[in-house]
This record gives sequence, C-alpha cells and structure tokens, in this order.
Amino acid sequence: MPTFAVTYTYSDATSARRDAVRPAHVEFLKAQFDGGRLLKSGPFGPEESPGALLILAGETKADVEALMDQDPFHQSGLIEERTVQQWNIFFGADAPEPATAQN
Repeated sequence: MPTFAVTYTYSDATSARRDAVRPAHVEFLKAQFDGGRLLKSGPFGPEESPGALLILAGETKADVEALMDQDPFHQSGLIEERTVQQWNIFFGADAPEPATAQN
C-alpha cells in the first residue's frame, strides 16, 4: 500500500482550542495507528513553527485526504494548512527490496 506524508500547520492563536480538542484528536490518531493506517506521527520540535508530520498508508491521495478529514483537529478548524503527498520510501524498514544488479 502506498505511503503518504501529511503535514499540519497550526496557528499560535488556536493553541488553547487545540488543547481542548487534543484528547479526541489523539483518540482518532490512536485508532488509525491500531488499524495500521497511521505509521508514525508527532509534532514538530520547539524551534519550529507549530505543526505536525503524520506518515500514513493509503490506497490513494484522495483516500488519505478523506480519512484525515475525520480528524477532530480538521473538523474543528484547527489546521491552518494541510498537505498530503505520496512518499516513496527508498531507505528504511519499509523500503522495497533493492533490485538485483544486472551485469
């Protein structure tokens, strides 16, 4: 199944509202993780602009967008910008087996 990188950008002005909605957001993400759709996720570090990176498995970009539309942060209007991009893993545990060299 293809892999997708999803980024969220938040506004500093919505910090308190995000805190209030965070339990539902975490519950949603945990359900996606337990179901095998969410592979990794987390917020950006303290030196970065507020936001998060989520790595998901999905059939298509539209499939991932529809899934992430269900995120309580999205439904509450707390995501200032969201990107969804197919990500082709080249190195790492999830990378496809390298092709054997042809001589």
